[in-house]
Amino acid sequence: MIPEPLGLLDGPAAEEAVAQGLARPLQGGPLAFLGWRPLGEAGPMRPAVSAPPVLSVAPPPFAGITPHRARPLVMGIVNCTPDSFSGDGLDTAHAAAIARGEAMLAAGADILDVGGESTRPGAAPVSPEQEQARILPVIRALAPLAPVSVDTRHAATMRAALAAGARIVNDVSALAFDPEAMAVVAEAGCPVILMHMRTLDPRTMQREAAYADVVREVAEHLADRLAACEAAGIPRARIALDPGIGFGKQLRHNLILIERLPALAGLGCPILLGASRKTFIGRVTGVEEAGARVHGSVAAALAGAARGAHILRVHDVAATVQALKLRAAVLTGGA
Repeated sequence: MIPEPLGLLDGPAAEEAVAQGLARPLQGGPLAFLGWRPLGEAGPMRPAVSAPPVLSVAPPPFAGITPHRARPLVMGIVNCTPDSFSGDGLDTAHAAAIARGEAMLAAGADILDVGGESTRPGAAPVSPEQEQARILPVIRALAPLAPVSVDTRHAATMRAALAAGARIVNDVSALAFDPEAMAVVAEAGCPVILMHMRTLDPRTMQREAAYADVVREVAEHLADRLAACEAAGIPRARIALDPGIGFGKQLRHNLILIERLPALAGLGCPILLGASRKTFIGRVTGVEEAGARVHGSVAAALAGAARGAHILRVHDVAATVQALKLRAAVLTGGA
């Protein structure tokens, strides 16, 4: 049974409700919840005081990074691909990719996510050798400056990137694509991000975008991957979860997953939301060019922050950090 928190509160209202015993902190706060029910079940909301402890306990800081008091961590995306959906791929322009990462850090990014294979819908696969040629020089340059995650499905690339200084593995297949990936992560003792993906092939994932209950199915899939990781020697304390916005989902699925993002809190791990510049934002806003979806992307990031996301994976770091700082200031009265 996965418990889903309901009736979210933020700011002073959350603090007051917790103090009065009417609510419980969501994964340690700053959000709180008034009630809960088993995911996928109907019926009245159960009081927060009866909720399983997993909803209230704060997960360990992901990758040892100290979380901000009232806002999520920001992960800046450094695309070393020629065919990124977002229009910002740099392929083997290593100097430009390094400069982009440095600019993201100056703008307030907490983590940099470096990838060399596009996993947009319909994207063709890339060999680990080609992927490594794109990303390893970039990782070597950026790793001394900040925590770097490697965005890859390939065990060989994971191993090479960790040797080059990356600290985190971010796998869109939740360590299911490459049979050796789980062993690499277990042996390295590194943190890992597990993402939900409808199939293991970006070329076909949108054909399978059908769900009876998208939130329950995504959460149950991630619960299964968590269990597989733990069985392989990867402790839950080193795992973050990503619902996979845009990966084998239609517009309504993406919107529902963001609205009910707190459901993933029932798995006891930090939650990562990666909605930046994606197609569903363009469909909602009418903005066709991915690179022009800054405002919609920031709105999605704020929605994630209001629903318990611990990490926001974004292209537009400066705009996102500015919006999150203002949101936090309003909620805390500038304290």
